[in-house]
Amino acid sequence: MEKPFKPKPEWLRKKITLSALAEVASLLKNENVHTVCQEAICPNIGECFQQKIATFMILGTECTRACSFCAVSKGKPMAPDPDEPRNVAQAIQKLGIRHTVITSVTRDDLLDGGAAHFCETVHAIKSVDRSIIIELLIPDLRENDTALEQIAMSGAEIIGHNMETVSRLYHVRRGAEYHRSLHVLQKLSTYNPLCATKSSIMLGLGEHNDEVLEVMQDLLEADCRLLSIGQYLSPSQHHAPVVEYVEPERFEYFRNVGMEMGFRYIKSSPYTRSSYMAHEYWEGA
Repeated sequence: MEKPFKPKPEWLRKKITLSALAEVASLLKNENVHTVCQEAICPNIGECFQQKIATFMILGTECTRACSFCAVSKGKPMAPDPDEPRNVAQAIQKLGIRHTVITSVTRDDLLDGGAAHFCETVHAIKSVDRSIIIELLIPDLRENDTALEQIAMSGAEIIGHNMETVSRLYHVRRGAEYHRSLHVLQKLSTYNPLCATKSSIMLGLGEHNDEVLEVMQDLLEADCRLLSIGQYLSPSQHHAPVVEYVEPERFEYFRNVGMEMGFRYIKSSPYTRSSYMAHEYWEGA
């Protein structure tokens, strides 16, 4: 039985600029690169593409996990494309991007989870222009210490790993574990104290305020000081349903409380996503 959609409130109605979509999508296709903006059906895609901003997704488009909130395809992935790091670097150069976010599908089929490919992509971008700020958004890599140290020392200025939701609701993250994700963030900071770490959580899956504050405190204890908080939007009737559309005032509440708790920068609003306007975290912190 299909799950009924909740009608969106007015504050969640966002227009997409089709001309900007077509222009950037064409360039990305020509360079043979993928973005999570397209694969995950991000609601901010028009706004970001209009500003020549994109979050690149490496290591293919097929994920080895099946999180019930995510629109990215699940299946058996192809071998990593050795030309992809260079292609991503060229696309970034052509778009004139100064702060780029690189993420990936989860690759549990690879011994290092794709860590080496992430590092190759960082090196390719830095070889084009060392002043480009690079932010990595990584899967948990099954908490592989060698892979995490490699990522931490890759040369990226920010490394993110998303908690996504509160501990009680972690069943939506199939294959993931709450404390493993915290350990990932802690280890990244331990391996490279000069690298900023970042995480993201969604509201609207049925979490309670005290549970959200608990995640925030856990992140601080894991030395994570950058945080994004956004509204969960179900990609389809076959994904986890939206339990609640959270009003903007509640997002503002968590931002204010979080800054008082000790975060260096928080972006919190219904349309906030982990890589949305990512440059603001670097500049703000």
